[in-house]
Amino acid sequence: MKLGISLPQLGPQATPENLIRAAQRAEELGYDSVWTLERILWPINPQEPYPPAPDGKLPEVYQTVFDPIETLTFVAAHTTRIRLGTSVLVLGYHTPIELARRISTLDQLSGGRVDLGIGVGWSRDEFEAAGTPFEKRGARADEFLRVMIDLWTKDPVGFDGQFYRIPESKVGPKPRQKPHPPIYVAGFGQYTFDRAARFGVGWNPALMMSFEELEAQIKQLQQTSERAGRGQMEVALRAYPIVMDQSAGGARSPMMGTLSEIAADIGRLRDMGVTQLLHSPPEIGFIPTPDIEPGLRRMEQLMEISR
Repeated sequence: MKLGISLPQLGPQATPENLIRAAQRAEELGYDSVWTLERILWPINPQEPYPPAPDGKLPEVYQTVFDPIETLTFVAAHTTRIRLGTSVLVLGYHTPIELARRISTLDQLSGGRVDLGIGVGWSRDEFEAAGTPFEKRGARADEFLRVMIDLWTKDPVGFDGQFYRIPESKVGPKPRQKPHPPIYVAGFGQYTFDRAARFGVGWNPALMMSFEELEAQIKQLQQTSERAGRGQMEVALRAYPIVMDQSAGGARSPMMGTLSEIAADIGRLRDMGVTQLLHSPPEIGFIPTPDIEPGLRRMEQLMEISR
């Protein structure tokens, strides 16, 4: 199982110095990848609740979010090996030609290190700010992926669809990775698995309610892939480990507990088919302090128990 770690791109920790320290330390420790997320605003009166939060409110650290692609481009210049992932970019906030060119540029500048996690999105406020209709966002995302893959793999390229049109053109650069950077599809349910089997190499779940639910969904994903004539799909799980000094016993949630309990959880995730585990501990980006030292120490601990 490969290991990733989130970057400090949120709140007070989002500084150039912290990004360099975190990315270089992750590379030194042997992490396979570093990851960014995308949020474009923090609505004062949100139209939709934030799914992971019990009260539906976005954490205040989301009031400042470095752009995911620019962050990875900066990090690429200060690292040599580690892969650069998005978990996730929301397709509706972009246009296919703009995003395809930005990802191709990052892939070229980084020496072919991009992993592209994409999602359909859930925030009506962000869709409104991006000028994209919230309705039919699933169908729009499917066409978006078709256009983007055409832009990466065809020369010249043209497209005339329901939502997007590109006149026959030469469009460069093309990605360094061939045929294009690996795509991981976020979301849940059959539509997500169909999209992953059609366009991607794997699934990028970013929320885990229980081991049993995750295992059932992995089985559903692999069955979908088999029906589509694809091989085994990757599962790149973005997890949020919370380390506690004492065990909560039977009341604890997955990836929450002592280091030894979390180590056991990691082993269970590996056994059920998780191929990449993307650690997003609260000490990196999710606490309201500019101090990255606790995050660096947690990064080391998580690597030790994940080997």
